[in-house]
Amino acid sequence: MDCHCSSHLRPSSLVLPRNPFSLLPQSQLSSNLSFSRLKKHRDKARHRLVIRSACEPGDSGCVNGFPVTPNKLFMQEAIGAEYGEGFETFRADGPLKIDVDFLNDRLQEGFLQRIRYAMKPDEAYGLIFSWDNVVADNRALKLNAWKQLAAEEGKEIPEDVKVQRDVLCAGADHVLRKVLLWDEAGEEMDRLKARLAQLYYDNLLQLTKPIEGLEEWLDAMRTARIPCAVVSSLDRKNMVEALERMRLKKYFQAIVTEEDGMESMAHRFLSAALKLDRKPSKCVVFEDDPRGVTAAHNCTMMAVALIGAHPAYDLEQADLTVASFHELSVINLRRLFANKGSTFMDLQKQITEKAPPKRKLTIDTIF
Repeated sequence: MDCHCSSHLRPSSLVLPRNPFSLLPQSQLSSNLSFSRLKKHRDKARHRLVIRSACEPGDSGCVNGFPVTPNKLFMQEAIGAEYGEGFETFRADGPLKIDVDFLNDRLQEGFLQRIRYAMKPDEAYGLIFSWDNVVADNRALKLNAWKQLAAEEGKEIPEDVKVQRDVLCAGADHVLRKVLLWDEAGEEMDRLKARLAQLYYDNLLQLTKPIEGLEEWLDAMRTARIPCAVVSSLDRKNMVEALERMRLKKYFQAIVTEEDGMESMAHRFLSAALKLDRKPSKCVVFEDDPRGVTAAHNCTMMAVALIGAHPAYDLEQADLTVASFHELSVINLRRLFANKGSTFMDLQKQITEKAPPKRKLTIDTIF
């Protein structure tokens, strides 16, 4: 039987050879090639395949069974939970709506947990870290990707501070059309965005160092037995590999990525609180974006803002603003919740008792 292959298949949908050495030039496979060099080329080929698969999904729009949306990295996410709304999850008995009030009510501590937290109050908290500019220097990764794309297209990114800030904070469509004024057709715009995502993943493979002071802070949190989570719009595979290269994966008990299907920043925070088994009102979010601070407050969470991508006056809504992780200590976390004790930001219900009937006074009059 003759087999005919469709000519419109994308390169990423082709079957990859099982032997990674077939991707290398034959001249490099000589008998005197050392095993270390073979391993090095094999790892590079494997990384290229990972990037290629992540940035060029097949006809089904999936890679390894997971949906891939490479442009999500360069989109401005919604804040979410403006009215305390959450997301839906599905169970055998039907969909279940999970919102802020639901989690604050259902994740109440049990009797033994309350005893433990009374003796060790720090363990009652949950810390949620945003990936962008809090765990990793995402500004440098994105800016390098934009500069590489501009160089390939024979253009350049202006050095103006405002323009570069818009490039880092706005979505790819807005940057290409309104900021950089690249007047391209629709198909060409899609190609540019796909290439931009591929360049970002190339740069991500070179990332080996976290934000300064983060590893020491996470080590202190592990000593205090405070659970931590990291949230991102990256896919899980690249996220886990990046954390392993930075030697941070051991510090995070929960990871929220693109596969979790969250539609906004607040939904990611709620998902992280659920995975940490902590009430949202007992969680602290570490962010660098004013929109992330708003999302944290919408979830009844505390917000610690890092100055860097945004100046301090843009982060004044945060509960605590610091220049680096070196300024933080466990005492800072306790002070965040010290205003009203352990019930700070919890929903309060006022119990109104029925007032006793008033006694009627009578006056006896003798006529």
